[in-house]
Amino acid sequence: MGTAMFARVTFYPTLLYNVMMERMTSRRWYDRMDDTVILGALPFQGMTKQLKEEENLKAVVSMNETYELKIFSNDAEKWREHGVEFLQLATTDIFETPDQDKLYEGVRFINRFLPMDSKIKRITSENPVNSGTVYVHCKAGRTRSATLVGCYLMMKNGWSPAEAVEHMRNRRPHILLHTKQWEALQIFHRNHVQA
Repeated sequence: MGTAMFARVTFYPTLLYNVMMERMTSRRWYDRMDDTVILGALPFQGMTKQLKEEENLKAVVSMNETYELKIFSNDAEKWREHGVEFLQLATTDIFETPDQDKLYEGVRFINRFLPMDSKIKRITSENPVNSGTVYVHCKAGRTRSATLVGCYLMMKNGWSPAEAVEHMRNRRPHILLHTKQWEALQIFHRNHVQA
């Protein structure tokens, strides 16, 4: 069985596992990383109003493939109906990490929602908008989305990969970065933070 097929077949069982872990342990469905970014699991449609009202949600970055958004979450059209901007950077779960182009595109998108005095200076923001919260997610908010948020934190704060991951772990202890994700963070750091 190919990696993409394995990820597809295990999607619903592992999503159920995430729901159970959130209910039975101290895990939260999402955690705020800073004033702008929330790192979280798949936002269910029923969470939309709460995220908009309580978290000032303005945008969502999904690292999910399209089939992962079909039943329980909003897709691009549904987010737009709620006045929320949406960026999908589809990455296969379990076996893949977002490529460097997707990581940079995600950081650029997030930068649009930072307050004017906090914008990442090295990024030219196209279509700046009113500041607000960006919810970055994958299925569990542990690997794919944590890789993107790590890149954002490095670029915004000038941090090393280790500093970004330590910050995320302090706020969301169950993030899970494997060798590929660490390599992606190191490459991003070399190309965009140290450069």
